[in-house]
Amino acid sequence: MESESAVTTCYRHPKVESYVRCTRCDRYICPDCMREAAVGHQCVECVKEGARSVRQARTVFGGRITVAPVVTYVLIGLNVLAYLGELVRPALVDRFEMLGAMLVGPDGGSYHWQASYPADFHAEGVVAGEWYRLLTGAFLHLPATEGTFGILHIVMNMMVLWNLGRVVEAQLGRVRHLALYLLSALGGSVLVLLISPEDHTVGASGAIFGLGAAYWVMARRLGGDMNSVNRFMAGLLLWLVISAWATSWEGHLGGLLAGGVVTLAYAYAPRDRRRDLVQAAACVGLLVLLAVLSVGKVTGLTG
Repeated sequence: MESESAVTTCYRHPKVESYVRCTRCDRYICPDCMREAAVGHQCVECVKEGARSVRQARTVFGGRITVAPVVTYVLIGLNVLAYLGELVRPALVDRFEMLGAMLVGPDGGSYHWQASYPADFHAEGVVAGEWYRLLTGAFLHLPATEGTFGILHIVMNMMVLWNLGRVVEAQLGRVRHLALYLLSALGGSVLVLLISPEDHTVGASGAIFGLGAAYWVMARRLGGDMNSVNRFMAGLLLWLVISAWATSWEGHLGGLLAGGVVTLAYAYAPRDRRRDLVQAAACVGLLVLLAVLSVGKVTGLTG
């Protein structure tokens, strides 16, 4: 009498017969659970475990290697959505533009700031506790029919963000790129607050100048062809000077300085376990400095 052969089944699917073992854990696996390996097949769990143990490639600046510049796409999308919002409700510009200090009279008109003002006037801007303006102004642009540039304001900014953002994000990774962009935007707004608190400013230019500074620092760190990079930087600085009569040079310069500081920390942090900590500390330190400067200026304005 012949003995009945034992039936082996997949460890994940007990009702499915299986005669193939995982080359890593030696458990039986069915076709649905098989994953190609260098030798034989592995189960789903062993493949996941192996992926966790593989060290992901990083750039010189510590960023994870990514295929698509997702953050750049999102930032462009937010700027475009904000612009469409302006077209539907133009009052959004007055509500969220960067403004340090202004008085609004009973007639609805704007008046120069002074610490002491009549009871029927009210403060407007950062001095009135509207701190969000330091960031929201960087996502707004001039309406199509206003200002020197009109619709070209957002078109030019988004074109530069598209070209620069993809390059910078590829090297920095998504988190570092986003931190750089936001800190550059804040740096531009804070310098406007410090020097020209009564100016009404909008635009992503401060953040974009920060990306320009990052592009130059990264090229230096990577040993790239500095001739073309220096020409780009000279053009950026020339535009800062030429456009000063029609744009906020304070916002441009503040973004440039903030972006340069952040990227220097990214580029020259030690390339060991301390790198992330040093880079994060530099970003937090700059954020604290910008906050202290802003609070100090508002305190001085309110007297």
